Amino acid sequence: MTTPMLILIAGPYRSGTGGDPAAMAANLARLEEAAWPLFAAGHLPVIGEWVALPVLHSAGADETDPLADEVLYPTARRLLARCDAVLRLPGDSVGADQDVATARERGLPVFFRLEDVPVVGAGATS
Repeated sequence: MTTPMLILIAGPYRSGTGGDPAAMAANLARLEEAAWPLFAAGHLPVIGEWVALPVLHSAGADETDPLADEVLYPTARRLLARCDAVLRLPGDSVGADQDVATARERGLPVFFRLEDVPVVGAGATS
């Protein structure tokens, strides 16, 4: 039986968007698509942008501001200090690649497919 894990969902957010808010929103939606399957498998999903964006906005900045690099990447690193695993979704992303490298340095499992994430025993959604 697997115990529930806090799993960071990593993948493209700003990469390849040219700063287009609609493209970033679409990328975030793709990341969020993995949240329910992880939760249904008995885990707690987290996406770095769920934490980083309110921090960035409270500083009066947005994703295109130079401050974004000082908030987005460090937020993911700080989250990884608390996470048990990473789910790396497809697509080019320097930040997601950094998340994978950090996870591996810390000895955390890195999954590349939802199917590879172990399911917690019966009653996973409770």
